Amino acid sequence: MDFALFKGGPGLFDRHSGKTYTNAFDVLLDKTFSAMSAIGCGEVDIVIGETGWPSMSDAGNVATVENALSYNGNLVKEILAGKGTPLMPNRKFEAYIFGLFNENQKPGPLAEKNWGLFRPDYSPVYNAGVLRDGQAAPVVPAQPTPGPSGKKFCVPKPGANDGQLQAALDYACRQGTDCGPIQPGAPCAQPATVRSRAAFAMNSYYRNHGQVDSACDFSGTAQITTVDP
Repeated sequence: MDFALFKGGPGLFDRHSGKTYTNAFDVLLDKTFSAMSAIGCGEVDIVIGETGWPSMSDAGNVATVENALSYNGNLVKEILAGKGTPLMPNRKFEAYIFGLFNENQKPGPLAEKNWGLFRPDYSPVYNAGVLRDGQAAPVVPAQPTPGPSGKKFCVPKPGANDGQLQAALDYACRQGTDCGPIQPGAPCAQPATVRSRAAFAMNSYYRNHGQVDSACDFSGTAQITTVDP
């Protein structure tokens, strides 16, 4: 992970080129350059058309705001420094970060929706060093307005079916949400419906993840409300 996220370390020695690499980004660029050179195209400009890191996913701890900030923030520094790579020293590259915005309505896994530097409402997810005029942005997801005062809740959408809600419930509980209160005989077990239990788990997950909009999605089956469920 440190190698992928530009965090340094001992690096990797390539016996073919005699170069030591400290990050995976340089490895990928030099692999491309080596292949191009082998067919006589080593002088052709290389453009990084798409690179980035997701800030949230369905499982695991790889797709986090901290890791996305480390990758994209260090990527920006690398590109602006213009130091090139071990095989292409001092060479400057044009690079495009994927993506500008989170895609909250994109189908598929949660990670597919959370590659952006900004949320759909234009608020920054984190500051990778590209904000205009040095605008500040939080390193971790910002709290919504109003803040965590019990005024916003994450609940199932009216059209979500029991199968979808059961999957969302199972996911929230697997991710460390305390689902003990909705077990049989526990204080929040009634009404004993999938929708009621999912509402508890969704809202707990939402609060545990900073009450950011992206934590209330569950593959499009949840929504934020100001009505206390």
